[in-house]
Amino acid sequence: MKLAPGCYECLGRSIHQAAELATDDLSLRQQAISQAMKILDDEFSYRQFSLGIAAKIHEIVREVTHNSDPYRAMKKREMALARQLYAELSLRAKRSNPCRDELRSVLQLAAAGNALDFFKDPGSVRDDVREPVSFVLDDSGQLEAKLKDASRVLYLADNAGELYFDLPLVNCMKRFAHVTYVVKPSPVQNDLTLADIRRSGLEAEFGTVTSTGVASPGIVFSLASAQFKREFESADLVFAKGMGHYEALSELSPEGRFFYCLKAKCRPVADSLGVPINSYVAMLQ
Repeated sequence: MKLAPGCYECLGRSIHQAAELATDDLSLRQQAISQAMKILDDEFSYRQFSLGIAAKIHEIVREVTHNSDPYRAMKKREMALARQLYAELSLRAKRSNPCRDELRSVLQLAAAGNALDFFKDPGSVRDDVREPVSFVLDDSGQLEAKLKDASRVLYLADNAGELYFDLPLVNCMKRFAHVTYVVKPSPVQNDLTLADIRRSGLEAEFGTVTSTGVASPGIVFSLASAQFKREFESADLVFAKGMGHYEALSELSPEGRFFYCLKAKCRPVADSLGVPINSYVAMLQ
């Protein structure tokens, strides 16, 4: 997905947020903002992809501030909140839909986790995650059919706190196929990393865990590792969480093996999907 008019403001806001989280040194903070904004101004074009620019500006912030993980404290808080909310929502799901249509139920839980938003205050996020999930674009009925025909599933993880919401769906998918859970190799924004999942104590429960090989929001395929590219090409089903993965995969030719699960939190993504903003989407492409 290429840049849209609203993307400049969003990327600029992300620069300021990352710099403020990265350091209390006002001089370093201003240097990071200035250098990252220069990249944004020099490279912003409606012919460019947002993910490539986002990767560059966050790399600059990390380098200038000498902070390899500006969002670490935020991720820790997010994961604690997510763990609490997941326990609450999973209990509610069992009471409302016991032993029936399990795949759809855990898909809705996974989607609810995507309401976590590092641009919002925790109280607002708590309310958003608690809202019942109803898919505006709903291909959930096709997911089981795709899983029954699949041998290998690649599950592209999104934000750190979502791992609790992802695990039931990953375990359900394992009944059909081998599932590889894909995270980032090192920090970028609040995306889930190998270190985050190890600290959570859940790595063994997910089973096979690997990384994209590049610290970028979504996936910048030109920078991804050769191993990830091989696994991506050989997967029978690519389950993609979050807007960043939609932005990356939607630029590829539809192959009938990409399944998007996300909340459309911004206008450009919502418009691209043809849904109202803040809609939940479960879409096969």
